[in-house]
Amino acid sequence: MRSSGLHSFASIRVCGPWRVISPLTWLAGVLILLSFPNAFAQSSDFSAFWKEFKSAISAGDKLMVAGITKFPLSMPYGVKAVKNKEDFLRRYNEIFKGEANAAQYFGSAEPHKESDRQYEIYCPFKETPDDRENAPIRFVFELTKSGWKFAGLDNINE
Repeated sequence: MRSSGLHSFASIRVCGPWRVISPLTWLAGVLILLSFPNAFAQSSDFSAFWKEFKSAISAGDKLMVAGITKFPLSMPYGVKAVKNKEDFLRRYNEIFKGEANAAQYFGSAEPHKESDRQYEIYCPFKETPDDRENAPIRFVFELTKSGWKFAGLDNINE
């Protein structure tokens, strides 16, 4: 029996009496590598998402905001969740101009990091926009498989 570097870990010999890597194993490896772009998207920078999100809100770009929203969108206690994009577009003003004026506040708001997978913004009531001490309207953002998404709205007083 001859000893050579052919049996090393990096060797990929597919002809002959033995195979280091079977075609099925090779295919599985390729599929795992192809999944890495999605994995890297998960760890994407929240600040880039936040810039895009608040620009879309400021511009009133409902379709853009819907595209970076997770459905069903969680809503405050007693308020029906937003089921899908169509429901979101119909209820856009309720979400962003209801108890808080999100477009006005998001321009100067600083997101609060709750965890590696969640950020929050607390807004005051639209009747008292300068009262940052009493800001019970919470907008929640979560890291999903496809990146950061707007995931919920809550009134922490309810």
